[in-house]
Amino acid sequence: MVSRVRTAVLISGRGSNLRALADAARAPDYPAEIVLAISNRGEAPGLEIAQEFGIPAKVIPHAKYDSREAFDAAVDGGLHAANVSLVCEAGFMRIHSDWFVKRWEGRLINIHPSLLPAFPGIRVHKQALDAGVKISGCTVHFVVSELDSGPIIAQAAVPVLPGDTPETLAARVLIEEHRLYPEALKLVASGQVKLENGRAVSTA
Repeated sequence: MVSRVRTAVLISGRGSNLRALADAARAPDYPAEIVLAISNRGEAPGLEIAQEFGIPAKVIPHAKYDSREAFDAAVDGGLHAANVSLVCEAGFMRIHSDWFVKRWEGRLINIHPSLLPAFPGIRVHKQALDAGVKISGCTVHFVVSELDSGPIIAQAAVPVLPGDTPETLAARVLIEEHRLYPEALKLVASGQVKLENGRAVSTA
């Protein structure tokens, strides 16, 4: 029997990437098993997706904690209690403390709806349209202390069409996110891509 990497997904909202990851993980030969979902918002629709897939879910409201470090300590405790080895951020709208990032270095990945290093942060699709780019997309990367600056694991390109709005561009990018994130998690969970000396290195 194939040993699968115990993986958690951190969410804050709708959880569509959680669905994509959980659906991929249904395959018996997929190298990651989604064993936990953590949300910082009790009303996040993604919690219903976790329930649908039979994934244990934990709500850790960030407002209950007086510092970023205290909140991250609670998240870290939840991850370790579930024997998690790998963490995927999927629309998780919190910036981690440095110690959390260091603690999970090489085992913490995120998806961002642009072709990083272009357009980090928020309002990404408006940034892309305001800049007049012809190609946008999405990026899966290792998380480092600097926001949206980690070594890139995988990317997918999406054309920007005449007449696009932030909403129409976001919808097309999201389709690629749902394809890309399971592929990227597979690379990391299988050991085909690792974080070494600040770079994402292919071992295949």
